[in-house]
Amino acid sequence: MRLVIHADYEKASRWAASYIADKIKNYKKGPFVLGLPTGSSPIGIYKELVRLCKEGKLSFKNVRTFNMDEYAGLSADHPQSYHYFMMDNLFNHIDIDRRHIHILDGMAKDREKECLLYEEAIAKEGGIELFLGGMGSDGHIAFNEPGSSLTSRTRIKTLTEETINANSRFFDGDPAKVPHTALTVGVGTVMDAREVMIIVNGRNKARALRAVIEEGVNHMWTLSCLQMHPKAIIVCDEDATEELKVGTVRYFKDIEKENII
Repeated sequence: MRLVIHADYEKASRWAASYIADKIKNYKKGPFVLGLPTGSSPIGIYKELVRLCKEGKLSFKNVRTFNMDEYAGLSADHPQSYHYFMMDNLFNHIDIDRRHIHILDGMAKDREKECLLYEEAIAKEGGIELFLGGMGSDGHIAFNEPGSSLTSRTRIKTLTEETINANSRFFDGDPAKVPHTALTVGVGTVMDAREVMIIVNGRNKARALRAVIEEGVNHMWTLSCLQMHPKAIIVCDEDATEELKVGTVRYFKDIEKENII
């Protein structure tokens, strides 16, 4: 596992976006399949990717995307749906073919079938080349809450009170308005990607980052699964490292010094 530590969120986001852009531009094996998250963590990355695209330095014409999750019961045009979020923050501003965008349907009548078809669609594209993600303050990835199986696949998931309360800021601060279930890729789905990149920022993520990096693999901190991935990278800001050992921070800063901006 790599850990690239930047001074602040802006620099971490810019570096991560540049890394993704280089992967897309240098990929020669066919369509580049990119996994994407929602939430506040990737917004800085999306802004930078949009800038690169508008300046003619990056094209998404050869990119296929699969999003991590969607709230159950929210239509694509609901302001708090992840469909809406992705259109507003990324897809409406880049040159991607809309037919190549894949997001789970929260309004699907048969949600179990929707999850199964999503896994099949990923497989049909040849798997995900790079999966970008964020991390919850309890160490979860996508909506794989603490206790989720580390071999889980795309499925319906009940959300914890902590996640509901954290996401209530997007629903007028009212937890009662937040859907209590979601459709989400599984930990195993993420781990199948040939490369995984996680963006982590803020002191509120420091405890989870310590558990993910310095403790063992544990389904109570689902992102700790990255310890078993052959090509995983966490990009973070200084604030997120506050609970890491001094030696851990020094080690990663030393070996990644050429990647720090």
